[in-house]
Amino acid sequence: MFKRLRESLIMKMILSGGITLLLSVMLWTSFNVLFFKKNITDNVMSDIAMLSDTILLSLNYAMMLDSEEDIKEVIQNISKQREIKSIRIYNKKGQIVFSNKPAEINTVVDLKTVPCWTCHQYDPIPVTMSLTERSRMQTVNGEKSISIMTPIANSEGCAPGPCHIHSKDERLLGLLDMEVSMEKKNSMIATFEQSNIAIALIVFMATFAALIVYAYNFIFKPISKLITATKDIGSDKEFVEVDLEQSDEIGALSKAFNMMGRQVMEKHRELIKQKEEYRNLFHNVPCLVSVVDLNFRVIRQNKAYEEHFGKPDGRHCYQINKDRDKKCVECPVERTFLDLSPHMSEESGLSKTGKPIHWIVYTSPIMDHSGKIVAAMEMMIDITPRKELEERLAASEQRYHAIFDSIPGAVFVLDGDTLEILNCNDPVASMYGYSSEEILGTNFTELFREEERPDYDHLLKIKKEIGPCTQITKSNKHIYVIMRISPAHFHNNKTLIVTCSDVTKKLEAEHQLIQASKMTTLGEMASGVAHELNQPLAILKTISNLLMRKVSRNQTIEPEILHEMAEGVDTHVDRASKIIDHMREFGRKADLKTMPVQVNEVLTRGFEFFSQQLRERNIDVVWELDKDLPFIMADSNRLEQVVINLLINARDAIEEHWADSCPLSDDKKIFIATYFTNTKVIIEICDTGPGIPETIQDRLFEPFFTTKDVGKGTGLGLSISYGIVQDYKGTIQAASRDGKGACFTIAFPREDVDGKGISS
Repeated sequence: MFKRLRESLIMKMILSGGITLLLSVMLWTSFNVLFFKKNITDNVMSDIAMLSDTILLSLNYAMMLDSEEDIKEVIQNISKQREIKSIRIYNKKGQIVFSNKPAEINTVVDLKTVPCWTCHQYDPIPVTMSLTERSRMQTVNGEKSISIMTPIANSEGCAPGPCHIHSKDERLLGLLDMEVSMEKKNSMIATFEQSNIAIALIVFMATFAALIVYAYNFIFKPISKLITATKDIGSDKEFVEVDLEQSDEIGALSKAFNMMGRQVMEKHRELIKQKEEYRNLFHNVPCLVSVVDLNFRVIRQNKAYEEHFGKPDGRHCYQINKDRDKKCVECPVERTFLDLSPHMSEESGLSKTGKPIHWIVYTSPIMDHSGKIVAAMEMMIDITPRKELEERLAASEQRYHAIFDSIPGAVFVLDGDTLEILNCNDPVASMYGYSSEEILGTNFTELFREEERPDYDHLLKIKKEIGPCTQITKSNKHIYVIMRISPAHFHNNKTLIVTCSDVTKKLEAEHQLIQASKMTTLGEMASGVAHELNQPLAILKTISNLLMRKVSRNQTIEPEILHEMAEGVDTHVDRASKIIDHMREFGRKADLKTMPVQVNEVLTRGFEFFSQQLRERNIDVVWELDKDLPFIMADSNRLEQVVINLLINARDAIEEHWADSCPLSDDKKIFIATYFTNTKVIIEICDTGPGIPETIQDRLFEPFFTTKDVGKGTGLGLSISYGIVQDYKGTIQAASRDGKGACFTIAFPREDVDGKGISS
């Protein structure tokens, strides 16, 4: 009986519905009680807060007059109300100054207790706090009460006065603490809670009873009739329709059941017809189908099987398919006989004409009415054309791998969207230190420095060539590579073929050459830098002498003068530090990291570093900079080296040109201009020197070529500048112009602010 009830649908419905209803009623009742209790408590707290403010207003006049008797009288009169348990006034030290309970007056409470620490944990103590922070519930001898503390703030009339000692800076003078009994409110809450529980029980019982009656009459009884009718169909009895006078889902189910019963009878008659159709399908299906008994003899086969292997004539399947005398070692039919499960394998054999053929075979068990296996069905799909194609493809792939691995540089095949490394050649191991097993499946951007990965994640998908750029090997060694990117398709997916050439040794040699040139430039500018540093140092010396004289004479220094001297020291120390930092930044080795660069800023920094050299020689600089100049992708430190090299050449050309004459103020000038086009950012640096002879213009950027006297030039400045500009896809040209001497024009591809380059 218990098992039937446990498995009964109506019992499950009643229990699930009853439990849901019970939980809903309980939740609703709890919500009502909690909401009512919170509402009552909030109202009481609000009333107490209002009463506390009223008491403070009542005491304000007496406090201004310092009339303790009036304050005591007001507190005693208000505390006579039945629900008010106590009214206390504390000073800042925790001493009870006034109370309706005389025994408490002049007692001191511990400021570390929870009620006091609410405010005293802050320094300074806040003048205002929320009502919740100022309230506390407490139970004494079984009686619940609520207390609210109200700060007594310092006001204009309290400080200072003839009888008050508070200063104007004090924000809080004391605290009003009022305690009110909650007994009457708690009784109201208990009555409300009992009423809600009683109503909830009545609602639950009435609803649950209605649910039971409805479920029995409209669900259980109709389902019982349907179950009886279903059993009749299964026992081959005459089908009798179930008549339910219901228009709901159960009624629709009975109509559907009656329709199903009629259809079952019709389908039974159609089965015989379909059986014949399936027999025809078996023979005419384009796959090779055969039935093998437990002795591996082919007992049935379709037309396609006979066309490939001929008629079985009682032979075994391994004799027909593979011309063998013994059963195959690995036989999918045998596995099906053993575990009664379908199996699949790929096989090869000979056709009836002796031609090699290949097929995929699927096997499945055939059982009798008792569930005992009696045979197995084989369905074979001829894959001979595909197999021949695979052999040709394997030979082609072998040739591809031989070419792929023979490329001297590192080659990667990347996913076009995720940049996952799909394939790589053998030189990757020697160049990066990773084996193919270690690097395949990783993201190609992991070979870059972490802070540069987002930039290269974008550039790899839009650029055809990148470099030189920094990558990191397995041993954490930094190398410089030039990458060439070609889009392609690999396994029907969009891919990128990236060829990486290691140019580390070449760039290291160039860096050493550039660094030597930088050191030469720094040595040449040493006197100018010393002059720049002497100015702030002289001012600092003057300030220190003045301070020492004042101190030695015991003279008092006015605060304004002392502040002005301190500002002067700070300003000129910053100036000297800026000069030294600029020298250190210029002298460091560049790391070839490209980023958006504003050319105007590079020109300004280079000029500031070199300006003393020009001032000493009375050379003026004329600026024509476009303020809206777009960004370029480069390294500002390396570009600054180019600027200084060109300024040195311009300075020397002007000095040489005007060495034997008396130049006017407009004769010794350097012109610096910037502008841009749709695709380029252009820099022009011109001078009023002798210009460049046409016979040497083609050799101007060759290494070690110089027109200066022996000992005055290395011939590396313009060659190094040419290499730096080339590294950032730029061009540099030199020409002579009328009235301007030599003029160098540098053009870089412009770069949008969002980092997407504009192709030239």
